[in-house]
Amino acid sequence: MKKLLLFFILITSFGLQAQNPELVLKKDHKIDSTKIIIPDEFYKREEQVIVQLLNFYHYKKQPLSDSLSSVVFDEYLKALDFNKSYFLKSDIEKFEPFRNKFDDFIKEGNLEIPFSIFNLFKKRVNERIEYIKASLKNEFDFTTNETYKPDREKEDWAKDENELNEIWRLRLKNEALQIILTGKDFQKAASDLVKRYQNFHKVILQYEAEDVFSIYINSFLQTIDPHTDYFSPVNSDNFNIAMKLSLEGIGAQLRQEGDYTVVASIVPGGPAAKSNLLHEEDKIIGVAQGEDGEMVDVIGWRLDDTIQLIRGKKGTIVRLQILKKEEGDNAIPREIKLVRDQIKLDEQAAKSEIINFDHEGKNFKLGVIKLPSFYTDFEGQRLNKPDYRSTTRDVKNLISKLKEEKIDGLLIDLRGNGGGSLQEAIQLTGLFIKEGPVVQVRNAQNIIEVDRDPDPTIFYEGPLGVITDRFSASASEIFSAAIQDYGRGIIIGEKTYGKGTVQNLYDLSMMIRNNERKAGQLKLTQAKFYRINGSSTQRKGVFPDVIFPSQYDEDEFGESSRPSALPWDQINTTQFSKYLDLNKVIPILQKKHEDRTKNDIEYQLIVDEINENKQARKQKEFSLNLETRKKQKEEAEAKKKKRDEEKAKLLGIKIEEKKEVENPNQNNSKTDYQLKESGRIIADFIIAKVG
Repeated sequence: MKKLLLFFILITSFGLQAQNPELVLKKDHKIDSTKIIIPDEFYKREEQVIVQLLNFYHYKKQPLSDSLSSVVFDEYLKALDFNKSYFLKSDIEKFEPFRNKFDDFIKEGNLEIPFSIFNLFKKRVNERIEYIKASLKNEFDFTTNETYKPDREKEDWAKDENELNEIWRLRLKNEALQIILTGKDFQKAASDLVKRYQNFHKVILQYEAEDVFSIYINSFLQTIDPHTDYFSPVNSDNFNIAMKLSLEGIGAQLRQEGDYTVVASIVPGGPAAKSNLLHEEDKIIGVAQGEDGEMVDVIGWRLDDTIQLIRGKKGTIVRLQILKKEEGDNAIPREIKLVRDQIKLDEQAAKSEIINFDHEGKNFKLGVIKLPSFYTDFEGQRLNKPDYRSTTRDVKNLISKLKEEKIDGLLIDLRGNGGGSLQEAIQLTGLFIKEGPVVQVRNAQNIIEVDRDPDPTIFYEGPLGVITDRFSASASEIFSAAIQDYGRGIIIGEKTYGKGTVQNLYDLSMMIRNNERKAGQLKLTQAKFYRINGSSTQRKGVFPDVIFPSQYDEDEFGESSRPSALPWDQINTTQFSKYLDLNKVIPILQKKHEDRTKNDIEYQLIVDEINENKQARKQKEFSLNLETRKKQKEEAEAKKKKRDEEKAKLLGIKIEEKKEVENPNQNNSKTDYQLKESGRIIADFIIAKVG
C-alpha cells in the first residue's frame, strides 16, 4: 500500500487546542536541509527484536530470503516516492546491487543502506522544491491540448533531470488547474502550491532517525501482511491515550497514503458518522478553523501535524476540504463543515426502529437493529457490574421491546461495522441459535479452537435478515457467516471486506531495557478466523444470499486488494445442524429482487451513480485544457444535480439552493434504499416460508 506513515489514530482532542494554521514544527527544531540522518545501536536492537517476535508469534512463518528482500526494497522505495516523482533512474541503479541483501540487513539490524536511501530522497526533495518555485513564477498555457497521467506506479523512473522536470511541469499544471476550477486565479493557485510543497519540504527536513526507521520497518512488515505494523513511541502514546480517554473530535480514524491524509474508518456516533459527509477512503486535503478561518492545504503534511489542525474542543467548528474516493483521480474538491463533539458510548450502541410497509397486498411490520460495532465494557465486565453495557445485552433488550410490538421479522444492519469484540460476535449469534459452534480460530502453532454459543437457549426464532456492505469486517463477518451457515437467516447487501485475521499488540520496551529511551510497539497477526463450515473469511469475506450493487470492486477496496494479505484457505468443517435449507428459497428471493428493481427509478438512479463513479475511477489520463476541464466539471455537476432532484422528488424531499432541508443521501428509513429493499426481501422470505 502507498504509505509514508502507517499509523492509524483516532481524531481526538485529549484537551489540546487546535493549532494555529501553520506547519507544526517540533519544539526547538532547527531545520537543516543538509543534515544526514544516521541510525544508532538502539534501532538495530529494536529491528532484531521485531524479527524475533515475527519468527515466534506471527501466523505466517515467512522466512527472510532474497525474494522477500526484493519486495522489501520495492516497498521501501514506494513508501518514500510512491509515484516515482523524486528519485532518478540513476539513483535506483545505485542501490540496485543491494536489492537481494535486505533480508541480511534485517537479520543483522543493519540500517546503513535504508538510511542512505532516505538521505538521497531528502536531497532530491530539496532539488524539487527549487524547481517548483521557479516553475510557478510564470502562468501555464491552459489553451493547449496536453494531457496528464497522475498514476506513475507502473511507469519507469525518470532517466534524467530534464525528464523529471517535464513530469513535474505537467503535474503542477494539473494541480494549478484543479485549484483554478474552484474559483481562484493562477496567482492564488501558484501561491497555494508553493506553500503546499514548502510545507512538505519542512516535514521531510524534520525527520529524525525514529521517523526513518518507522518508514523502513513498516515497509518490511507490510510485505508480511497488511495488518502487522510498527508504532513508534510517539504514535504508541497517542494510540494508548485514544483508547483510554473519552473521544472528542470529528470521530474518524486516519492514515497517511503518499502525500494524502486518508480516512481509514468512521467512528460510530461521531460528528462524521452523523453528518454522512465524510466516508472511508475519502482524502482530506485542507483544514480550516471556524466558519471563516483560512483553509490550510495539508497535502504532503505529516499525519500527526494534520491531526493537530483537526483536533479541537467540543462545540467548535472545523471545515475540511476533501476528495471523494468514489470520484477517482479527477475528483472535484468539496468543502464540508463538522462540529467537534464528544463521542459517547450511547451513540455508538445498537439502536432499533420499526418500519411498516405494504407488500404484495399485505402489511408488514419489521424491526431493524442498527449495529455500528461489536462493543463491550471490559472494565465493567471485569468488576462484575450488573448493568455493564455490551452488544449482546443491548440487542437482547431491543429485541424484547420489538417482540412486544409484534414484529413480523427482524433485520440486523451491519453496514459500516468494522468489527470489535470477538466474544460479542459469538454471544450475539447465540441469541438466534439454540446451541453449537460459531467460529473456528487457528493459531500460528496450527492449533484450532472452536468457539461455541455459551447459551443453550434461542432468544429470537422469527424470520431474520442481515444487511452487509464492503465495510462490514472481522466480527461482522463472523456473525453473518454463522447466520448463513446455519441457514438461520438471509444475508442481504454487498460482499463484506474479507478480514479474517487476529492481531495482538507487543510492547517492545518490555524486551529492550533502556532507562533513557522508550521503544515502540508491534501489532502482529497471530491467528485466522474460519467459518463453522471450514472456509476462511480471509480475502473472500461473506457473499450475500441476495446481492446489491457495490460502489467498490474487490481490487479497489477490501482485503483482497492488499497484495500481502494472507491467502484464503479452509479447514475441516465442525459438527452443526442447519435450521433451514435456504438453497431453494434464495433463487426465488433473488429473482423477485431483480424483477422489482428492473423498473424501479430510485434503484436505477443509484446504479447510474455507482457506474458513473466506477467509470470516473477508471480514467487515468486528464486534459490540461482549462475549457475542456470546465466543461467536464459542469457536466458532472449537472448530472449530479439532476439525479439528486429526481431522487428528492421520488422521496418527497425539498432541496433549496446550496442547502438541503433533508439530505437525500442521508440514511434513514425513508431515504435508505438498501434498507427499504432489504425489508421487501424479508417480506418475500416470510411469504415463501408461509407458502
